[in-house]
Amino acid sequence: MRKYEIDNIRNIVFVGHQSCGKTMLCEAVLYNAGVTNRIGRIEDGNTVMDASPDEIERQISINAGLASCEFKKCKLNLLDAPGYEDFIGEVMSCLEVAEAAMVVVSADSGVEVGTEKVWRNLERRKFPRMVCINRMDKEHADFEKCLSEVQESLSSRIMPVVLPVGQGDSFKGLVDLVRKKAYIYSSGGKFTEEEVPSDMAEKVNEWRQKLMDFAAEADDSLLEKFLEGGELDDAELAQGLSEGCKAGTLVPLMAVSSVENVGVKQLMDAMTTMFPSPAGRKEIEARTDSGEIKKIKISPSEPTLAFIFKTLSEKHIGDIAYLRTFSGDLAVGSELYDSSASSSERIGQLYVIQGKERLEVDSIPAGDIGGAVKLKNAKVNHTLCRKSDNIVLKGIDFPKPSLRTAIEAKALGDMDKVGAGLHKLSDDDPSFKMEIDPELRQTILSGQGELHFEVILGRLKRKYGVEVEMIPPGIPYRETISAVAEAQGKHKKQSGGRGQFGDAWIKLEPMEREGGFEFVNAIVGGVIPTKFIPAVEKGIIAAMSEGVLAGFPVQDVRATLYFGSYHNVDSSDAAFKMAGSKGFKAAVKLAKPVILEPIYDVEVIVPEEYMGDVMGDMSMRRGKIHGTEQEGKMQRIKAQVPLSELYKYATSLRSMTQGRASHTREFSHYDVVPHEIAQKLIAKAEAEKEE
Repeated sequence: MRKYEIDNIRNIVFVGHQSCGKTMLCEAVLYNAGVTNRIGRIEDGNTVMDASPDEIERQISINAGLASCEFKKCKLNLLDAPGYEDFIGEVMSCLEVAEAAMVVVSADSGVEVGTEKVWRNLERRKFPRMVCINRMDKEHADFEKCLSEVQESLSSRIMPVVLPVGQGDSFKGLVDLVRKKAYIYSSGGKFTEEEVPSDMAEKVNEWRQKLMDFAAEADDSLLEKFLEGGELDDAELAQGLSEGCKAGTLVPLMAVSSVENVGVKQLMDAMTTMFPSPAGRKEIEARTDSGEIKKIKISPSEPTLAFIFKTLSEKHIGDIAYLRTFSGDLAVGSELYDSSASSSERIGQLYVIQGKERLEVDSIPAGDIGGAVKLKNAKVNHTLCRKSDNIVLKGIDFPKPSLRTAIEAKALGDMDKVGAGLHKLSDDDPSFKMEIDPELRQTILSGQGELHFEVILGRLKRKYGVEVEMIPPGIPYRETISAVAEAQGKHKKQSGGRGQFGDAWIKLEPMEREGGFEFVNAIVGGVIPTKFIPAVEKGIIAAMSEGVLAGFPVQDVRATLYFGSYHNVDSSDAAFKMAGSKGFKAAVKLAKPVILEPIYDVEVIVPEEYMGDVMGDMSMRRGKIHGTEQEGKMQRIKAQVPLSELYKYATSLRSMTQGRASHTREFSHYDVVPHEIAQKLIAKAEAEKEE
């Protein structure tokens, strides 16, 4: 495949709700560009983009697919992003390396929750985008309804640049509002150019006039001409629409049937003329080794700078790094510096990625996307540059996990393999985390949803031969005191020979929450020799780790050693450690002990019509609402909720709001557990002791 100049490259991410037809639209684009000799079918498992076993089995996109084609001397890099929210990490990876987005909406379903969510993401990034109403051939396709929905739910800046000729079974072509020509299709994606059907002439003129208003706003000279004469010619209208799309003042809307291959070539033409090239980005931010933020110019003439946005591990080829060259030329044989890992990388083999196929190339020029194999330390979010530059690109802002579960290996002794496998899988998918919690003695998996967990654990079984089951994660409860108390801890033992003697009087006081632990030595007069005092503190700390009420660690306590006694022969460090432990436990029982639970700050983004249900559910979860605020067309609910009530909350929230709400959580503080729950925890701990 030949090299393309930066101005002739288009990096486009296809986004939208699940099952809206993104993958099939990419298939149709590749077919029309001559990359494939047929449009693959998801049902047959033979599409270019959805090639992994997970995707073929589930018939959904899970990984971000990458393929490219040439159309009108431009290279189109197509990034097919999953629509399921559980795989939002793949979407974020694609957004980092694309300059434009194709927002796909199904003509028979209209705007759905996945579309709304990804649109908000694009708005934050001020991404140039286009809306494509796909599946116009479907029985319940309704172009007018879809157009109304996208303008109302997404943006009033969305304007059709084509109108469909028919819909459903009668969908047979498009009218181009710029050229005022109709493209009428026959079988096999062939079409003829014709005059606008007479019954559509009035509507075409009406929408064309609206388009002129938007197009004129994109350029001062066009605006001046439009205000003077109220008209733009075809070339001026096309120029204004292109500039408006690139600037974000206009979102063009197209209509196609990817399955019947109707309107796809007009869509491809719009992508080449209206979407920006990588040169349109001009600069990106990077951080120097001194921490300074630096603007880096995007240009073929600048030093080589590349970014790894995705990795895949394949049996027969090893690790493949998907990367974007921002500037310079990434060439085979070049020596670069992985500034994220502080190591050198020699570029061996480079590829153009076509789904699961790879075409070997000599280099990946500025603005282009490709793959590299056998890089030593390269991972997602790593930057490759000259060693003398030593800069790190900002990188992908992966979403925080919204669901957590504990896992156990089904076969005894497999947990080491599980840990190694998950660690490797997390290199490819940083949107999930695995940690071993020493306090809970559990392996905790955190991710984006239950389907996300299912896919991860399925890969673990397939690639590493180990199976696990999900179980509820433990809660890191704590214990503390709520009153001042004093007690004696005396350890005296005589069993022939030298005995053991230690005597320590301990005073406990509650500290403010998150105050930790403080030990105060108030011994006077040498009643306990100085050399034994550290042993008393060690005994107290050991007792704190075991708890008193239900075995949970104790915190927020000040312990003062103020009196005691010793024996010249029988006293030792071990004896005073035991005395400190006994004195602490005795004093805790007198100091009105309570159990604490972790409280999390929770923020829910939810449509207004579901606010009552969500807030009511939070109250049932013992949550405290701290306020609400408007965020665009959504509402943000701020609350504090006990962690014990948040198990599988992401799943419940999606069910409650038809998938339209999302949430984030972050640890806030510890607070006292209600009495009835504390009693259950104490009873459970006592029952476990007796087993």
